[in-house]
Amino acid sequence: MMNIVNGTEQTTTDLIAMGRAARAASRVLAPLNTDVKNAALLAIADELEAQSAEILAQNALDIAAGREKGLSDALLDRLLLTEQRIARLAADSRAVAALPDPVGADFMSRVLPNGLRLSKRRIPIGVLGVIYEARPNVTIDIAVLSLKTGNAAIMRGGSETLRSNIALTQVIQTALEKSGLPRVCVQYIDDPDRALVRDLLRLDHYVDMIIPRGGHRLHELCRNEATVPVITGGIGICHVFVDESADFPAAIAIIENAKVQRPSVCNALDTVLVHAHVAGAFLPQMAARLAQHGVEIRAAGAAYDMLGNGHDAVVVPAGPDDFDTEWMGLILGVKIVSDVDAAIAHVQEHSMDHSDSIITNDWGNATKFVNEVNSSAVFVNASTRFNDGGQFGLGAEVAISTQKLHARGPMGLEELTTYKWVCIGDGHIRP
Repeated sequence: MMNIVNGTEQTTTDLIAMGRAARAASRVLAPLNTDVKNAALLAIADELEAQSAEILAQNALDIAAGREKGLSDALLDRLLLTEQRIARLAADSRAVAALPDPVGADFMSRVLPNGLRLSKRRIPIGVLGVIYEARPNVTIDIAVLSLKTGNAAIMRGGSETLRSNIALTQVIQTALEKSGLPRVCVQYIDDPDRALVRDLLRLDHYVDMIIPRGGHRLHELCRNEATVPVITGGIGICHVFVDESADFPAAIAIIENAKVQRPSVCNALDTVLVHAHVAGAFLPQMAARLAQHGVEIRAAGAAYDMLGNGHDAVVVPAGPDDFDTEWMGLILGVKIVSDVDAAIAHVQEHSMDHSDSIITNDWGNATKFVNEVNSSAVFVNASTRFNDGGQFGLGAEVAISTQKLHARGPMGLEELTTYKWVCIGDGHIRP
């Protein structure tokens, strides 16, 4: 809507109007058959490729502005779109179109002793409000997963990617129109006023679920301010425990992958715990490998004594908060532990229930670790970087949930549905 302030026409965001439009759009989407929804996803993929030059041009402006503001290299990497990343987004859109549609599927079907046929049927949640920071690719992930599951979406990204997100939203809405669907199935709040975030959190008459994707402050704000149910996650202090039976080359390769492949994401490695019996032999080898990538090691106690000199690595003593820090960059906490129980105790104290891994050839220790570490994803002899919707075969994700209600881990298609009971009788009346 338009207001006149001091003779100047200005645009303000009417969230109530957006909410009403989203609710109406959700009623259009809910009964659509799978072919119609898939056609919209394929149209988004085609439009991404057709408009890649414009998307990259707008993203370049965001990156330049970010550099001027002094954003870190890790954050700039999260902001960055490239031809390859846009191609990946298009491929992900097509991959989600190829996945089975969960909406309308019956499960837990049974016939009661009185002859009533009872089942649960998956249905869309309705309207999703998604608040996210930095990563413009999330805009496409949200859209394709929401549309596939018959949900409308209202999105609010960070100001640092405003131009990129507007360009991507235009792609989505153009594809929707070409598919014969309302543009307002996916809406974007393009006003940078932070007060609108709180307003969205309280739009409970129209929004059914809030999904925040960002740092601790965003999640705390959502928990404290929302009158809409909130799915929390996307923050991880991720651990790898190297057990005494671990294969060294495999453990080093896993740690290298988990730490350096993409250090700015939530499933990147933050802390390595090493069994005391192998620390003397293992830590110098690990440090030498990580030094090739410029990783700074924050080592505690005996680990610092082993690594503080030589090994070509930058090693500093661990500070009091270093094991409670999500690094989002090339820094790694390292600590020696006495056994698997000590490793589990450290994880339970410092983990944020995101992604934790054990490297071992002792299946008893692996089983103990898996049973007692209750993160959203627990790995044995694998990188924490696999906690991802695409890697888990979900096509994409809107978030990685670390809470314990409704959904945990990567939130793909099924996690964006709820269900209703369906009860079929034959003239049944309750006695």
